[in-house]
Amino acid sequence: MCEECYSDENRITPLLNPLDCLENHTQYICGTCGRCICIEHDPNRGLQRWNFPFKSLEIAKLYLRSANYSKKKSCGIYELKSENGRLSYKIFADNKDLLLYLKKNKGKTCEDMKPVFIIEEYKEYADTQVRKLISEEIQKYMSER
Repeated sequence: MCEECYSDENRITPLLNPLDCLENHTQYICGTCGRCICIEHDPNRGLQRWNFPFKSLEIAKLYLRSANYSKKKSCGIYELKSENGRLSYKIFADNKDLLLYLKKNKGKTCEDMKPVFIIEEYKEYADTQVRKLISEEIQKYMSER
């Protein structure tokens, strides 16, 4: 597992529409393994990719580093249950953010009220970059997938 971005696969992201994401969105570029993680801010929703709910813990882990970097602290992944029993995973900076979310989303619960996954200590890494890629980098990244 990459110490910086917590993934075993250095080309697994972006998951959805990878070419479009790499061409049009700002990426967190892992300074250790080179994995790109979408860190684009959506002005319409006021959110970044890591703010969205994920179908599995494994997928949420792929976006955790971008949350940690954005917040400059160790964020946690929480398991949420909807009224129909469906599970999802969401990243929050802390329990206060979780409580605000649950207050606004009455049909959601978090049984344990603590993260199911968290990196204990936030660290900065020297070779990290946050920027849009150039076309040569996109072609190389996609060819390595």
